[in-house]
Amino acid sequence: MKYRMIGSDPATRREVSVLALGAMLFGSQTDEKTAFALLDRYVEAGGNFIDTSDNYAFWADGGQGGQSEELLGRWRRSRGVGDEIVIATKLGARPLAPGTSYVDNAEGLSAKVIRESAERSRERLGAERLDLLYAHIEDRTAPLRETVEGFAELVVEGTVGLLGVSNHAVWRVERARALAAAAGLPGYDVLQYHHSYLRPRTDIPGDLWPDGTLGATTAELLSYLEAEPELTLVAYSPLLTGGYVRPDKLRPDYDHPGTPARLKALEEVAREAGATVNQVVLAWQLGGRFPIVPLAGVSSVAQLEENLGAVDLELTEEQRGRLDAAH
Repeated sequence: MKYRMIGSDPATRREVSVLALGAMLFGSQTDEKTAFALLDRYVEAGGNFIDTSDNYAFWADGGQGGQSEELLGRWRRSRGVGDEIVIATKLGARPLAPGTSYVDNAEGLSAKVIRESAERSRERLGAERLDLLYAHIEDRTAPLRETVEGFAELVVEGTVGLLGVSNHAVWRVERARALAAAAGLPGYDVLQYHHSYLRPRTDIPGDLWPDGTLGATTAELLSYLEAEPELTLVAYSPLLTGGYVRPDKLRPDYDHPGTPARLKALEEVAREAGATVNQVVLAWQLGGRFPIVPLAGVSSVAQLEENLGAVDLELTEEQRGRLDAAH
């Protein structure tokens, strides 16, 4: 395994494995025995960066979520896991009532919700401190200063380590970070967005985000990350939920002229490297010009082993250039 540092403050920054493990479906679609086996193997391979959320997986049973955090809590207790494993979780998108959705009934990002939801996550995870806590989705009904101060208070109190933000407009991320900096408060250090080798259209409605943009890593976001080298991008769904293996599973927003050209380049490089297409995608992210931590979920040990194999896959400059130029 390889590692990189996340966070800008020496007091809270953490060294994490370059490949993060997504636990979204653990405890729901992925049963406990399988999930424990995946977690054990990931840690055995040197992995120490696990991702979840307080609303995972509310859609599985029409509830409000929490199954993933609860499973991770049971795994932590059964294995005696402590601070050596960095567990990131999120709040803000938990449905307020069973049978509803974050789209129209999310808990939001008020100071009251931030404090209460973070406490519930700590209880489910069995952790004294949340290593990394994200604002999961935007809440434009809550004053941004209140959200910034609500998260910062938990860091100052020691119940949260690092702060992150996911699926927000770039201007709101910058405004929140500016508010925190001006007040001398901890701010967002980690950004989590959807990012992969194939590029989705952002001018049509997406499956998750009605305007097609807030969840995606846009050119604007990439430019922002290059200008702010202390930030880290955690890239969720890097393998497009099997879309590289089964292109027929790709969402409609990947149906455009650039996709076939990039798939062709990807397949050529995979053959040359003696690797799978999925491994090339992950290696392409890992070796980029600014820090990207791929966050990949798996449902079998075989899938996990394939992903782990990408950590040591070194693409040549010529291969990387070919991949980047395909369009």
